[in-house]
Amino acid sequence: MIDHVSLGVRDLERSTRFYEQVLAAIGHLPLVRGASTVGFGKKYPEFWLNHRPQLLPTADSGTHVCLRAASQEQVQSFYQRALAAGARGDGAPGLRPEYTATYYAAFVRDFDEHLVEVVTYLPSP
Repeated sequence: MIDHVSLGVRDLERSTRFYEQVLAAIGHLPLVRGASTVGFGKKYPEFWLNHRPQLLPTADSGTHVCLRAASQEQVQSFYQRALAAGARGDGAPGLRPEYTATYYAAFVRDFDEHLVEVVTYLPSP
């Protein structure tokens, strides 16, 4: 249903460096680069950063993006890479039984306070 997602970022270069590091954990690479935008994906750009220098970041903006990982290890790698690159943890990797018994996810806040989640579904117990 959803073809792509875009996030506004204050510092496009800094955010591009950050997302290059963390999205590589789930196989996404920068595929399109423009003067004010960068598109990441596996086969086509599905996750976009758009330069918005006047953006006023706030943790309660409601922005939440969840990206699918292929494995528990990818979720863990994404989280560790994000923290190492300067993100703030907002939920360490682990099961989230309040969603489903197999929902394994991690949450981080990027430099613009966007809540970015990575999820995989483990085999049923």
